[in-house]
Amino acid sequence: MERTDVLSNLAANGSDTAPDVIAELAFEFDIPTADLLVIAGHPVPTELLPPQRDTTTMKQFAYLASHCDHAQLAALEGFVRSLPHIKAPGPFVQPTSPYLTPAESGLAAVFNGMIRNRGFGIRELPFLGLSLSTLRRMVED
Repeated sequence: MERTDVLSNLAANGSDTAPDVIAELAFEFDIPTADLLVIAGHPVPTELLPPQRDTTTMKQFAYLASHCDHAQLAALEGFVRSLPHIKAPGPFVQPTSPYLTPAESGLAAVFNGMIRNRGFGIRELPFLGLSLSTLRRMVED
């Protein structure tokens, strides 16, 4: 079965798929398990989420990363992959906005989940190429 077919099927019927099967597919497709769980409509276990992060630092990182060329991004990826994996001191808590309610289904829910999986808030994402108004529309639908 094609990768796109499997991913489409998970997006449509993933809640019927066991999390351990999703983890195996994530490994096979080289996709973070947390992302594939989001696509399949499963909750992401706390141990797969990033630790709580300082929003100012994340915004600065997003801004700097958005100005990297391909070689700089490759060097940044190599550096990040070389860092030791350290257990998070506590569960990640996604900052909430008083201005919008996150969607519970569809593309917006998947998008929200993937933002959460990376430890970014919606205010950091415009630095990665999308406007804040576009992002708000994406997460509200």
